[in-house]
Amino acid sequence: MKLHIDSETCVGCGLCVGSYPDTFAFDDEGKATVIGEIDEASAEEAIGSCPAGAISE
Repeated sequence: MKLHIDSETCVGCGLCVGSYPDTFAFDDEGKATVIGEIDEASAEEAIGSCPAGAISE
């Protein structure tokens, strides 16, 4: 499953990057970006755990 991060909403807390380093990374501005795919259960967890609500399908 491929996710999307709204860079305007992302606060760069790093929770997604720390939890799923094969799926998320920081860009040059310190915001999270999607670098890979993720299984559906983990995607739901990542979406639900983002404090800014920046992650979506």
